Amino acid sequence: MHEPESPRHHRPALPGAGHFEAVVGGLDPAVRSEAADRCATLLVRGPRDQSDTAIVDRIVHLADAEGLDEIAALWSGSPADSLAGCLWRLYLLRAWVYADPAAAAHEFDLGRRHLPVHEVVAGVTEPPGPDDVRRLADTVLKGVRVGDFADTLFRAAAFARVAAAGRAHREHADTSSYASDLSAARLMTMAEQLEAAGRLELTGRLA
Repeated sequence: MHEPESPRHHRPALPGAGHFEAVVGGLDPAVRSEAADRCATLLVRGPRDQSDTAIVDRIVHLADAEGLDEIAALWSGSPADSLAGCLWRLYLLRAWVYADPAAAAHEFDLGRRHLPVHEVVAGVTEPPGPDDVRRLADTVLKGVRVGDFADTLFRAAAFARVAAAGRAHREHADTSSYASDLSAARLMTMAEQLEAAGRLELTGRLA
């Protein structure tokens, strides 16, 4: 006699290798854009379970598992005022921090001396170390599924803005060049884009 099967609990599906391969390999830009938007909507707007740490962990480490190039092929061409464009900028920001956490910590520390630090990133230790900025980057990405998405965008924007100020002062203290100034400018642009997207999210217009 067989025991009755226990009910199965289905986790919300997340984009995996198959999703990314299908999108990256597609030839039709319209199809690629539509799939990118669907994946982004699933990540941000999908069913939430605050106790499901496995899903949150998968989101934080999505670029580690799929590769940043795969995510870039999927989302990097999306407008800054879209869910897909926001996710690309959030993953790009984390990738930068993880690529050189010592430099990210140093630039963030420099920036705090020249800009008022928004309360959403004020909890970082002083002076911040590589582990501190890595934790901050991960905490920001966790906000995609835990908490309010607008707050996530504002927190990422605040971090990028302070780091951009630090990068600009660091570069000017060394040997300033057009290329290095543009590097800081691009980080500031990211901050402005994330902040604008956060305002759209507050009014229900981010999609």
